[in-house]
Amino acid sequence: MNIDTDTGVLDVVVVRSGPAGLASAIAARKRGLACVVLEKGALVNSILNFPVNMVFFTTPELLEIGGLPFVTPHEKPNRDETLRYYRRVVDAYQLDVRLGVEVTSIEQQAGDDGAPLLRVTTREASGGERQFVSRTVVVAIGAYERPNLLGIPGEELPHVSHYYTEAHPFYRKKVVVVGGKNSAAETALELYRSGVDVTLVHRHAELGRGIKYWVRPDIENRIQEGSVTAHFNTRVVEIRPTEVVVEHEGAQSTLPADAVFLLTGYHPNTEMLARFGVEFDRETLVPTHDADTYETNVPNLFLAGQVITGIHSGLIFIENGRFHGEMVIKEIACRLTGEPARELAGVDLP
Repeated sequence: MNIDTDTGVLDVVVVRSGPAGLASAIAARKRGLACVVLEKGALVNSILNFPVNMVFFTTPELLEIGGLPFVTPHEKPNRDETLRYYRRVVDAYQLDVRLGVEVTSIEQQAGDDGAPLLRVTTREASGGERQFVSRTVVVAIGAYERPNLLGIPGEELPHVSHYYTEAHPFYRKKVVVVGGKNSAAETALELYRSGVDVTLVHRHAELGRGIKYWVRPDIENRIQEGSVTAHFNTRVVEIRPTEVVVEHEGAQSTLPADAVFLLTGYHPNTEMLARFGVEFDRETLVPTHDADTYETNVPNLFLAGQVITGIHSGLIFIENGRFHGEMVIKEIACRLTGEPARELAGVDLP
């Protein structure tokens, strides 16, 4: 395939268009830095793949980036409102977001003047390749693409999923939900209220402590009254076409299941990080990075958002990850310009 090389050298390439990536691009835009965002899927692709009826844990102002108000009549915004907000952000700041562009490699090279540069190779939906040359790169790939696998027989069966979308297809069916945190609890509740026979399986003695304060009493009451069957201190050992084999206190039993949701968390795409030359801890999957600047072991390659958490993806949310972009770009601007951040004139918020 021919490689089409963009002319000129960029200041910043941002990999992925989630909230942390967009916040990075906005910060670069405000400082007058030449920046492009490369996204292999849709804008804020992870949020697009959230459950259709999802309501966010937080209030709208805590999802805001770039100082653009998130206007909603609701105390807590839903998925569709949030997608609309981030589309508005991209339009308001006129961000250069390239969709359907997958980053395949990042390599170091020297510029004509000997200055260090990063060559970003991409593959487009059409099958063509292109290279971008940039002084810095911000990797904001999140952690939603790679589910934490149980490593059990049957995990790959077609009726098993690590992602939940909506309840209607499972009306009057038997569904096993594995997990004990917010995703599992909310999924179990929505399925139950849609006429689904739900069984919740959790390997610990009780539900996770971090469950949303308005969700906890709801799921606990549904379990207590028997509307949702729950098995605690129980682990799944095998999934079969019509049942799930579980183990509790050394004894095995089976649960009927037309569908299974393994909502056991997610982790960053370490294969991608390795292709970029980023080192990471083999146990925690936390990428090597400076705690103050978020720069990785690859010079001028930075991280932003949930990607820094490894297997503990629940430590970073939009609410705190959105600030990483500003911090990273501030460091980049100091290196490239040697001057304090300067606001970009002519960007009027709607």
